[in-house]
Amino acid sequence: MQNLFVSAYGYKWKRRRFGGVFKEEYAKAKEREKYTAHQWNDYENMQLQKILRHAFEYVPYYNESFSKHGINSETLQKISTETLSQLPVLTKEDLRKCGTSSLLADRKEKNGEFFASSGSTGTPTQILFSHAMHQRWMALFELRVRNWAGVNSFIPRGMIGGRRVLPTSSNKPPFYRYNFFEKQVYFSAYHISAKNAANFLEGMLRHNVQYMTGYAMSNFFLTRFFKKEHLQAPQLKAVITSSEKLTDEMRQVFKEVYNCKTYDSWSGVEACGLITECEHGSLHISPDAGLIEVLNKNMQPVKSGEAGEVYCTGFINYDQPLIRYSIGDSIILSDKSCSCGRAMPIVQEILGRNEDVIVGKDGRELVRFHSVFNGMKSVRQAQVIQEDAENITIKIVADEKLDSKEEQIMRERIISQLGDINIRFECVENIPLNKNGKFQAVMSKIKRKHIL
Repeated sequence: MQNLFVSAYGYKWKRRRFGGVFKEEYAKAKEREKYTAHQWNDYENMQLQKILRHAFEYVPYYNESFSKHGINSETLQKISTETLSQLPVLTKEDLRKCGTSSLLADRKEKNGEFFASSGSTGTPTQILFSHAMHQRWMALFELRVRNWAGVNSFIPRGMIGGRRVLPTSSNKPPFYRYNFFEKQVYFSAYHISAKNAANFLEGMLRHNVQYMTGYAMSNFFLTRFFKKEHLQAPQLKAVITSSEKLTDEMRQVFKEVYNCKTYDSWSGVEACGLITECEHGSLHISPDAGLIEVLNKNMQPVKSGEAGEVYCTGFINYDQPLIRYSIGDSIILSDKSCSCGRAMPIVQEILGRNEDVIVGKDGRELVRFHSVFNGMKSVRQAQVIQEDAENITIKIVADEKLDSKEEQIMRERIISQLGDINIRFECVENIPLNKNGKFQAVMSKIKRKHIL
């Protein structure tokens, strides 16, 4: 029954993403890959002017924000990629508070629907996707993420993401569901362990999975268990990772187990920036997804080879424009060119965020807990801390007093992911940053031995 429901949803989902303007936008994006650096610069400035004028005229938040900073329509006409620093920054807190109200345009495209971000730094934000905007985004995603990796959305694939496959912490297989219309096997990120690895492999073989996508860490955990348990995994065309930092160790294990190359990527539900790995191994910024600024703590552009925080100005979502949005990740830019011939900026390294691993009593491993806080209106920020094998502390920064019903919901969600475990909630005024000045959403005090 679940497979039927998943397939029915998959049919609707496929039409939503690959219908409408998808083919037209895909063709345009492919043609733009021939652009010179000068053409890309002209394109960015043109798109920047369009989104700024639209935001000032039709989005209440920006009209007020720009006006407060002495910026009017005449000032905006002089803003370019070189002078964007004159505009204020949009924070995650701004998006969380105003994303479903004043950050929305008075004029919107049809069939808009909100999707929650991963919320890796706390409470998820809500991003508005119209059908047309979704198709514009998928055209870029299909071309630059999947096609560059030698695969596409229409061949069998496996996915490990945040959706629940089993409604409870039950450790009873199967730990996957099949989406017939998209030829997608959706694996549970919440049941990856040595004991369950064979069932995951069964799902891959049964449905002829040809490449794997999804959370980098979850895919790594699974592949590592295949290796540890001496399970013969199929040869894949590619592994395409997201959401967490891809390490050299992960690449090596994927190559050993699946005998294929791994392709890194960076984006987000916010759909305001895209970085993908080409067939020659370079990480390219897609300027047609959005303008990416990489700035230091003094809000100055970093030099090539230096780490900086990412600020995005999206070019495809006019219903909910994100302008100079502080997305919370860090990258290192490169000044090198790529033998692929594309004049698209190159990233030396995606730093992202490194989170610790939480281990359940039965050995399952998790790093992603964003779904625990979905819909919790009083929770502004949260941090999951594993004290020992049986105890977890949840630090909560709340807008007001933590609602007892919300606390119970969060408790039930964590138990459904990890099984029976002691959970203590601690309300705090703020959650300290780590020694690198970053917010760490998941921490573990358990010292673990490497199992390879």
